[in-house]
Amino acid sequence: MNVVDSSGWLEFFGEGANAAIFAQPIEGVRELIVPSIIVYEVYKLMNRQRGIRFALRAVNAMQLGTVIDLTTELAIASAEVSLRESLPMADSIILATSRAYDATLWTQEADFANISGVKYIARKESP
Repeated sequence: MNVVDSSGWLEFFGEGANAAIFAQPIEGVRELIVPSIIVYEVYKLMNRQRGIRFALRAVNAMQLGTVIDLTTELAIASAEVSLRESLPMADSIILATSRAYDATLWTQEADFANISGVKYIARKESP
């Protein structure tokens, strides 16, 4: 199972330098878990940067995976993750969801670089 955080989705949709790396887990939709907070983050940024139509197309693509809503159990697990890993709310929800589904978290966010279960890909500048 895989979770791609917002930075990975934005890299993929923006055809950035690491887009091909994130394509692998994104295109494997049978194994793709999408925390609903990532839908929020990606939609918001895509709408602001590229408009509502592009943002809605992005959400449609994300829904090919399994979208996971924040439940009470995940909220509590997220709070525990936040306390242990010193992560902000959204990042802790993403990591807790990833762990709940025994998934690898794919990200470009340096906050996750040394956390177990995370595949960190350093950002590259697009040519």
